[in-house]
Amino acid sequence: MKRVVRQLRHGQITIPKDLRKAAGIEPDDLLSVDVVGGKVQIEPVRVSPKEEGSPWLRDLYDHFTPYREWLGENYTEEEINEMIDDAVREVRSRKR
Repeated sequence: MKRVVRQLRHGQITIPKDLRKAAGIEPDDLLSVDVVGGKVQIEPVRVSPKEEGSPWLRDLYDHFTPYREWLGENYTEEEINEMIDDAVREVRSRKR
């Protein structure tokens, strides 16, 4: 099953409905995009719904605890949070 589609501004494309249906792509799905052998491959990414009380946020926070403790010797919690925010802004600006 193939279709020819035109790129829109900034390289955006629309995946035709019949191809989305055949690939099992639902409206809110995240998509994994990869280049293999010079061809673009797109597939839905299945993400488990976040369970109430899920420890994922605690695990993430715990992962960075040693760094926060190390930085805490010289910086306040507010300064550490500002450094994190600055780093996130810098990374996001590079993607544009």
